[in-house]
Order: sequence, then C-alpha cells, then structure tokens
Amino acid sequence: MATPLMTGPALTLTTIVIAFAGVFLISFMKGAFGGGFSIVGIPLLSIVMDPVSAGGLLAPLFIAMDLFALRYWKPSTWSRPDLVRLVPGLLAGIGLGYGLFRLLDHRAIAIVMAVTTLMFVGLWLISGAKAVVRPRSTPKAITAGFASGVTTMVAHSGGPPLAMYLLPLGLSKEVYAGTTSLFFTVGNATKAVPWLLLVRPTGTVWTLMGICLFAIPAGVFSGWRLHARLDQRHVYRACYGLLVITAFKLLWDGISGYLA
Repeated sequence: MATPLMTGPALTLTTIVIAFAGVFLISFMKGAFGGGFSIVGIPLLSIVMDPVSAGGLLAPLFIAMDLFALRYWKPSTWSRPDLVRLVPGLLAGIGLGYGLFRLLDHRAIAIVMAVTTLMFVGLWLISGAKAVVRPRSTPKAITAGFASGVTTMVAHSGGPPLAMYLLPLGLSKEVYAGTTSLFFTVGNATKAVPWLLLVRPTGTVWTLMGICLFAIPAGVFSGWRLHARLDQRHVYRACYGLLVITAFKLLWDGISGYLA
C-alpha cells in the first residue's frame, strides 16, 4: 500500500528555499557531469523532509532535468556501444528494486555500496591517480547497469556503479557526460512511475515540485558551463572526488540507520 509523500505542515519559506536549492544542486551536477550524483543534493532535502519523501519529490523532477540536459548532451556525446551493454541491466535492476523496495534493508545496501565505491577510488589513488584505460567488458557492463538500476530505484544513488564501469574506459569528458546523461534519462523515466506508485504525492508536494521546476534550467546550464571550462583531467578528478563524497554519505546513512 502506497504511503503519502508528505504528511507534515503546509509549505513554509524554509521548505521552499531548501528544496529549491537541493534541486538546483542536483541539476548543476546533471549539467556538469551528466548525472549520477543526485544523492549529493539529497542531504539538503532531508533537512525538511524524510528520505522517502525526498525520493518521491525528485522522481518526476529528474525527468524534467534529463529533458533539459538533452539540449546540451546531444547524440554526438553518447557512447552507443556502452549504452547497448548497460541499459538492459539498468531496466532489470529497476524492476528488481521496485519489487524488493519494501523488503530490502536499505541500510545494508548503502554500506555495501559505500565500501565498494571507496575501494574503487582507493585503487585509483594507488595507481597514482592516473587514467588506467581498460577494455570494454559486456559482463561488467551488465553488472554495472543492473547494480545501478537497483540502487537508483532504492535510493537515487545509481551513480557509483555506472562510474566504476565508465571511468576506466578513458572516454572523452564530453562522451562520458553524454553517455551518463542518456543512461539516467532512460533510468529516471523508467523509475518515475514505480516511485509514484510507492509514494503518493499530496497536493502540497505537487505545488513544491512546480516551484522547484524553475531551478532546473539555471542549474543544468551553470553545470554545463563549468564542464566546458574544465579540462579532461579536472573532470575525471572531480568525478572521483564526488564518488568519495557520495560514498561517505551512503556510509553515514547506513550506519546512522542502524544506530537510530
């Protein structure tokens, strides 16, 4: 049985400002890196709503972000061979994530994902923070797509599994961002309906969504401008840095959930 999205008091200025800032930050990440780091903005939203409410609020907004981002991440920036390998796993992972949403221990998933991500970044640091190019692997792509599908459905945190597959391929910064953007465009469009079935938005939340829509164009454009100014090495270093931030956020969510 679906649960109401927000049962708290009516909208306040604080709620509007923080939600607007959170959506702007996520849109900025979408423009700068193609997506996959939406969890970085969720801590802001958690100040004024619980994580499930934040997930329900964001699910439709992700689609708007993706559609606007396609203005910048055009087909010439998509790595089709990788998307062909990744998307089937993504769709299967979203399906499993939906089916097990109420049964999965979100805390354990968060901890495992955090530790795996930190190990991945650690290996990169051990290699001297160099771009070690590795060949494509269909099994790895399917696994990454599937893991991303499950985690993006459960906690909007599908970025790390995808990054762990794409970053070692040595793609250009534009192709990396464009491929990531289209990957999550497919994923976000697929998971929007399941999220809205699991968490029913109230009229107040639809109003908040409408207000937050105005943060998306400026956020995506600002991120895209930053991406254009960074060279290849800076973009990849920023992606690894964001992976660390994401991993520690997931680790905190998992551990604090057990301690609560």
